[in-house]
Amino acid sequence: MSATASRPAPSGTAGTGRFARPLLGAFLVAAVVDLAGLLAGLDTVHLVAKPLLMPLLAAYATVRCGPRLLIAALLFGWGGDVFLLADNDLAFLLGMGSFAVGHVCYLTLFGRGQARTRASLAAGIAYAVVLTVFLVLIWSDLPAELRVPVAGYSLLLTAMAWRAGVLGRYAAAGGALFLLSDALIATGIAEWPRLPAPDFWVMLTYIAAQLLLALGVLRAGRAGRP
Repeated sequence: MSATASRPAPSGTAGTGRFARPLLGAFLVAAVVDLAGLLAGLDTVHLVAKPLLMPLLAAYATVRCGPRLLIAALLFGWGGDVFLLADNDLAFLLGMGSFAVGHVCYLTLFGRGQARTRASLAAGIAYAVVLTVFLVLIWSDLPAELRVPVAGYSLLLTAMAWRAGVLGRYAAAGGALFLLSDALIATGIAEWPRLPAPDFWVMLTYIAAQLLLALGVLRAGRAGRP
């Protein structure tokens, strides 16, 4: 028996680790139910399934010994999910604010330790160009009272998506999908032409984004990175 194998697991780790797969499975089931409900036009299913998503993913990250900032980011995402279930401007701003705090958590996490020097300059320039072009195109179609909040939030989200790349391909893809998901929301607010079943595509990209970000952080933690 190796010296590593002979050491006991940290207190509580072995007991909670066995819940990781069931929690991830429950998250995936809730995601499928939510997406199916959106495709079928069943609003009640969406109202029940959507608030379950981020708590289940946060619980999975917890039993996988994920960093507190990851868990906080997911829970602030849950706050945004709940606020956005209400269809009014105040709820939209509160939801956007909750997501913004989650992005700050992600940015802080991505800025720790070795990650500080690993962000790609080329990717940063590409994200900046995409953000600028998108805001220029959509600006006049946004309600006047939402233009500044949307621009500020978009800048923060874009920074998070760019910095996510320091933790590898999973996190980089998650950041990009988060940006795409919120861009789809913004085009809906601006009343641009949309894909069929637009809420389905918003949730599909959002769910995939949060899952990939969480997996990217957890994989980086196993590899000894921040």
